[in-house]
Amino acid sequence: MPIPEIADRLGRAASTIYRELKRNHFDDKELPEPNGYHAMNAQGMYEKRRAIHRKMVVHPELKNAIQDRLKAGWSPEQIAGRMRLERHPIRVSHETIYRFAYSKDGRDEQFYRHLPEHRRRRRPRGYRRHNRTHIFDVQSLSHRPERISERTEFGHWECDLMMFRKEHGKVNVTSLVERVSRYTVVMRNEDRQSKPIMEALVQGLAPLPADARQSITFDRGTEFSAWKHLKAGIGVDAWFCDPQTPFQKGTVENTNNRLRKYLPRSTEPTALTNRYSRSICHRLNSTPRKCLGYHTPAEVFEAKLMEIQKRLE
Repeated sequence: MPIPEIADRLGRAASTIYRELKRNHFDDKELPEPNGYHAMNAQGMYEKRRAIHRKMVVHPELKNAIQDRLKAGWSPEQIAGRMRLERHPIRVSHETIYRFAYSKDGRDEQFYRHLPEHRRRRRPRGYRRHNRTHIFDVQSLSHRPERISERTEFGHWECDLMMFRKEHGKVNVTSLVERVSRYTVVMRNEDRQSKPIMEALVQGLAPLPADARQSITFDRGTEFSAWKHLKAGIGVDAWFCDPQTPFQKGTVENTNNRLRKYLPRSTEPTALTNRYSRSICHRLNSTPRKCLGYHTPAEVFEAKLMEIQKRLE
């Protein structure tokens, strides 16, 4: 059958048919007649060409290294960014990692299970749930200095509580994040009483130099109502989000999402040991972040502490 007639029957341009035959024909001299074209062989040749451009297929050692970092809690974007920072000879973009995870090869290996969200398909983010509003005598976020809001000054933190299922009792976790470095600290609380929570913050931050613990931003939950103990204890200022706007402390909200991988709501209090909390913090603080130029929070935090130390000498 002449190629123009094939093109007409398939509803394609004749040039498209010629290109398909030329790419997958076993003897180009036979063109324009498709005597050497076989659909199954053509599909195999196509998949072989595709594999040449798929680094995670061609380089299994690269795929294994990426898989190890995903298991360690890194996101595809963090992996790709760190590769660029470290100038790896073979690099991939985060989109390449996602595409492989959802490709036929990736689905056969259930590679998506290693992604942060463990989803079978990519989907947009859901909405955020707002905390209940509690209004008391606080310093509103609207009066917080611009240098804090713009992250130009080190030593300003955000704080939140992570709750677990009611059947596990009142035990909860304080998540504390420094805004510039994204350095994370996790502390266990036996209940939601505000004064013990504030005393734990005082005890946890006291070893740091004053310039590294200047303020903490909270939402308006009653568990933070004893905030004046911070100022009296170690001179730390407290700022509070507007009602029903927990996204105003987005750094700690984002960190909580990361922490939920290790501290799901089903976590039992017996698992919340100091050793386990330290291991979680170490994992988060040693994971590169895009917002830090793919340096780790620990690297940035330590560099900032060294700057403070030099100023004090």
